[in-house]
Amino acid sequence: MSAPVLKVLVVDDEPLARARLLRQLAGMPGIEVVGEADNGEAALAACARWQPQVLLMDIRMPGLDGLGAALELSRQSAPPAIIFCTAYDEYALEAFDANAIGYLLKPVNQDKLALALAKAARLTQAQLAAIAPPEPALRNHISAKSRRGVELIPMSDVRYFIADHKYVTVHHCNGEMLIDDTLKELEDEFGPRLLRVHRNALVVLEHILGLQRVELGQYRVRLAGMERGPLVSRRHLPEVKRVLENL
Repeated sequence: MSAPVLKVLVVDDEPLARARLLRQLAGMPGIEVVGEADNGEAALAACARWQPQVLLMDIRMPGLDGLGAALELSRQSAPPAIIFCTAYDEYALEAFDANAIGYLLKPVNQDKLALALAKAARLTQAQLAAIAPPEPALRNHISAKSRRGVELIPMSDVRYFIADHKYVTVHHCNGEMLIDDTLKELEDEFGPRLLRVHRNALVVLEHILGLQRVELGQYRVRLAGMERGPLVSRRHLPEVKRVLENL
């Protein structure tokens, strides 16, 4: 039986620092790098998507820094292990307050990195040895791309998703943004929280206020906090009405 693989996410706003860690990890058996992120917000989104068991994370980063991301992750029921990799030694106490299991100074020594990862593997041994991995928890945020980089939109703010050719747009309380998820992926993940009202539209069920009749006998969904909801197709209208009657 092969040894379990430790899934690692590398988080650093400096591309050269990420590249150095990736080279060091490439020579270590039992390590799988599942992705990279360049700030705390992107790290949270990457954790929701790839479920890493260990984060190698810088502290000083633009936007949400490493300490903030670690504290956010610590609130999860089964958070990943955090190993901070930083050029500054003055954050050590704060790092361990954020439940870090390691604190490595840059340039990171490969032997010390291997020891820290071995410690992380022991701490997560029960999870790694499981016959089947646990079901990933539903995301609390949707990651979207903007000119500022990756942004996280709380699911509590999301009202509906619209597909237009290759792109999906999330409409939320503060506007709209493009996302990488497909409608099928969203439907598979969030299941009964979403209602399909059109072949190109999913609505968050808890925010539906009712239906509004518009031109030519068509209907739009009325949503809390939104001036205009998506159209309901004739094909989906009977099912939408049935669901709303049972709310």
